Amino acid sequence: MRKTLISVVVATAFASLSLAVTAAEVTGAGASFPAPIYAKWADAYNKATGNKINYQSIGSGGGIKQIQAKTVDFGASDMPLTPEQLTKDGLTQFPAVIGGIVPVVNLAGVKPGELKLTGALLADIFLGKVTKWSDKAIKELNPSLNLPDSDIGVVRRADGSGTSFVFTNYLSKASAEWKTKVGESTAPQWPVGLGGKGNEGVSAFVQKLPGSIGYVEYAYAKTNKLTHALVQNKDKQFPQPDDTTFKAAAAYAKWDASFYEILTDEPGKESWPITSATFILMHKSQDKPAQGAEVLKFFDWAYKNGNKMAEELEYVPLPDATTKLVRTSWDGVKDAAGKPVFSAK
Repeated sequence: MRKTLISVVVATAFASLSLAVTAAEVTGAGASFPAPIYAKWADAYNKATGNKINYQSIGSGGGIKQIQAKTVDFGASDMPLTPEQLTKDGLTQFPAVIGGIVPVVNLAGVKPGELKLTGALLADIFLGKVTKWSDKAIKELNPSLNLPDSDIGVVRRADGSGTSFVFTNYLSKASAEWKTKVGESTAPQWPVGLGGKGNEGVSAFVQKLPGSIGYVEYAYAKTNKLTHALVQNKDKQFPQPDDTTFKAAAAYAKWDASFYEILTDEPGKESWPITSATFILMHKSQDKPAQGAEVLKFFDWAYKNGNKMAEELEYVPLPDATTKLVRTSWDGVKDAAGKPVFSAK
């Protein structure tokens, strides 16, 4: 009886595992944003099926490059590729899960969810214009907090990052100056700050540096017990980041066949303003159809069995209507003979 061998590893800034890769293995690489849920899904999938998934958390930029070069079976990115980019590289993409990005701070005496910021103020901090925690603009938003008269230590991503793309996309909507001077990018020219690799690296820097501020996917803030700040949304409210407010923002998504959708600064009193989907990238024409089929089997399984696990990490599972559209799109992933490698029917 032939057994498919698929190796699992989720590489982080703290742990890197090197496994010998054989022709039969299925591998993926990319965004650190979804790495906690991919790890949880992969472990449960292994227990349920005996199959394993090798996913390396290297950042969205790395994931895009590796799938373009065909060195992995799937790439992962928090920045969706445009329809034109997909066509150019012969790729298809689909969302896997929805989550939120939060500012995190290291301020003595400040509890999670106490510090309030606006998008414009966040932009000024990351532009290096607001440099002290005692700045008038911060104090006016937080009159009850005893904020120190100390420098703000900015921490940002050092690698090509979909989390950075989503964060800078939001800042570009919140601040005309940010849009003009920096704009949105997976690897922007940051005016100030120390760089950490991955959501893991930014989390570690913020934990170590008193007076610092960074931005991470909410699962990292929750897992590492970081102090998140609130951000004023489009309706001038300060919602708490959680699955309810991520879901509120995601309700405005208008998915089409390309799945190109960015969920920042959506309307609604409950909407978290820095919400994002994270995406899987695959080649439409599969050189290794067995591997392509196994990738789709894994995500099909996750859609059916992984919602509770996603919610436990404060991710938002995709609505049924969206997963139905995704499964339809999988018919476009074909072998050399033009036959779909996997059918979810």
